[in-house]
Amino acid sequence: MSLTRWALKKSPWVYHVALSPCNNCDIEILDLLTPRFDVERFGIKLVGSPRHADALLVSGSVNRHVLPRFIELYKQTAKPCVVFGIGSCALSMTMFRDSYNTVGPLDKVVKEIDPNAIIAYVPGCPPKPEAMILGVVKALQTL
Repeated sequence: MSLTRWALKKSPWVYHVALSPCNNCDIEILDLLTPRFDVERFGIKLVGSPRHADALLVSGSVNRHVLPRFIELYKQTAKPCVVFGIGSCALSMTMFRDSYNTVGPLDKVVKEIDPNAIIAYVPGCPPKPEAMILGVVKALQTL
């Protein structure tokens, strides 16, 4: 195991990307930072810049307006970068599936940017904070 993957498993720094969410997932993500769930005890830290991030926490579906910005954000992160799709919109685009503005599901978009990307989903509308913690832990165990 490389030193980079070992460090990513022990202390992932996460940058939150809100592509086009309804904000329910964003509220649950912010709930992770409260003392009730306190994800920092696991070494997970929310950072303010994608250049400092090991992982991207993506909420919402990818549309044409935010696609170029998301590509730039992904290119700025350190590699290997884990992309966590939070909620049903990132997973299957739910109510935005047949929209004229939607590009596609998150995994399709990320694989076009980087075929070696590591993608994990946490389903739900919105997913509970416990489910997000479990999804992050399980995805990091596979590294």
